[in-house]
Amino acid sequence: MKRPRQWGACWLACELWQQLRLDEFWGPRLLPSREGTNWLDVLKTLVSYRLIDPGSEWRLHREWYQRSAMGDLLGRTGDTIELHSLYRCLDKLLDHKQGLFSFLTDRWRDLFQAGYEVLLYDLTSTYFECEPPAQGKRRYGYSRDKRSDCVQVVIALVITPEGLPVAYEVMPGNTSDKTTLKGFLEKIEQQYGRANRTWVMDRGVPTEEVLGEMRKAATPVSYLVGTPRGRLTSLEKEFLTLPWARVKDSVEVKLLPRDGEVYILARSQGRRQKEHAMRRRRLKQLWKRLHELQRQKQTRDEFLLKLGAAKAEAGNAYRLVDVQVPTAEEAKGGAIFTFSLRKEKLRAARRTEGHYLLRSNLTGEDPAVLWQRYIQLTEIEAVFRNLKSDLALRPVHHQKDSRIEAHIFVAFLAYCLYVTLQQRLRALAPGLTSRAVIEKMAAIQMVDVHLPTTDGRLLILPRYTQPETDHQLLLKRLRLVLPDQPPPRISMENEILPAGASAM
Repeated sequence: MKRPRQWGACWLACELWQQLRLDEFWGPRLLPSREGTNWLDVLKTLVSYRLIDPGSEWRLHREWYQRSAMGDLLGRTGDTIELHSLYRCLDKLLDHKQGLFSFLTDRWRDLFQAGYEVLLYDLTSTYFECEPPAQGKRRYGYSRDKRSDCVQVVIALVITPEGLPVAYEVMPGNTSDKTTLKGFLEKIEQQYGRANRTWVMDRGVPTEEVLGEMRKAATPVSYLVGTPRGRLTSLEKEFLTLPWARVKDSVEVKLLPRDGEVYILARSQGRRQKEHAMRRRRLKQLWKRLHELQRQKQTRDEFLLKLGAAKAEAGNAYRLVDVQVPTAEEAKGGAIFTFSLRKEKLRAARRTEGHYLLRSNLTGEDPAVLWQRYIQLTEIEAVFRNLKSDLALRPVHHQKDSRIEAHIFVAFLAYCLYVTLQQRLRALAPGLTSRAVIEKMAAIQMVDVHLPTTDGRLLILPRYTQPETDHQLLLKRLRLVLPDQPPPRISMENEILPAGASAM
């Protein structure tokens, strides 16, 4: 037995590709080259690699491809894939991005009966670990990954409440969230037509101007958006007189109609306990650190540096403490800094723990429905986590904008396979994650069994290992059937022939 290689996860990736019927979309668009390069197979390899064991194109070329059975599944000969073919394939993808979005919209509807009346919109960023110049779309900006030292790009994403991706855009790294929504609304309307969709967004995304335009549009555009807590403070007196209505065992809401909108104040016992524990832990850590700094002998400049680090570590909890730092002259006289608890701010923080304020122009909608829709924003956060962690979207190492966007496009395609498996699991095997299934299937290997014949030739039998009991149970639950074992080959004078063929 020779050349063991990973087969099960590669076969699963190809199966998911077929379920989405991506050959139907990409086949006419990625025709083989005159030199014989099958660009469709190269793309399948790139996407499967990103799904199964993501890394750089160099690693795919030098290591992963020969340790996988992608070549066997695609009917390719040889155990290597050319590096320049991987890069050239990336250059062919972006022209078909909008077409793919429309194709996937139909597939999500056919496979999972997806509806597009409610869309979730949010943004994230991904950074460059190396130090490329800040040019093109690579810019310094607010980093969701806490890597403000790196240039980055911003990704805006639209998904359905089930987590099915509809569209995305790559923007310069210094793009402000509140400047993106208007353009994205126009792109969605141009591609899918005007409709009374409901857009669910977090606070900081829409501006007052854009919300006004959404209310006044010829075809009204509905929205549900989180609201900064500062506005809750300004509306607190009006909410005090209103009764609470229970929408769930641990969730209550108050409704405040105002100027064609409705404000929804939600109170969640579970969220209150979580925020209380987080605030208490951070405040306790900050208090301990301030006592440590007070006991240390250090210059004023050294203290300010350490105080800045403590402030960054404490986050919002720092606002609950009043720190008095002596001036340079006072420090020379031996004065030390003092700190005290800001009790009024602490009481205010306790009052708002577990509360969040929503805003919508759906004035006649059931508050329980509005709350449930807003909670679905956790789906888009999960998409970003999967892209960045499971599919290794970050860091980006490409230099040209086109390659950067193609890298993100391949990750998007891999996520489409990932979420297809996720939807199957929700319906057929709840409790399992896509990553757990991929890792389980990766245990099925393929080997070449070499059998010498009496006439000096070599019979080669490529065989994937028999699935174990847990594999069989998983395949049964997902209604998947493994293919037949590959046909044998005959090696004669360093030439491999199919079994039954004769040498000329």
